Amino acid sequence: MGLILSVPMEISFREVVEQLDSDVLKGELASNLADIPVYLGGPVEPEHGFVLHSPQGEWTASMTLSEQLVLTTSGDIISAIATGNGPEHFIIALGYAGWGAGQLEQEMTQNTWLSVPADMNSLWDVPAEQRWEKAAMLLGVDLNNISHDIGHA
Repeated sequence: MGLILSVPMEISFREVVEQLDSDVLKGELASNLADIPVYLGGPVEPEHGFVLHSPQGEWTASMTLSEQLVLTTSGDIISAIATGNGPEHFIIALGYAGWGAGQLEQEMTQNTWLSVPADMNSLWDVPAEQRWEKAAMLLGVDLNNISHDIGHA
């Protein structure tokens, strides 16, 4: 599975909180609640939420991906973020991208995907619409120098 981290959705974070724990909205909320984006993680199961975050806090359903990155799927982290008690860095996504058995491996060997090591600066500090460009730059590729035309000599 994978998560798309650059396509904001029309849904507000407040709406996500209302779906999971509307009682939280009756209490004191984080000052940036209206500014928290929700991303389209992918087309598969868009009703399932994922929070990619820095490793702070204890949440019901978390998987450590690295020393600097955790993925949580439980609603308790959403309530904590809404009240300003969540991790320092986070990205909220609904849905995920998925592949059949062996499909991703085959696509990787065909160079369909570019793969780079995780870069926390690119993830947390770069605006979402620029993340893919920043990732390409980690490989030394300037996407502005790549032609969009194909098949012409």
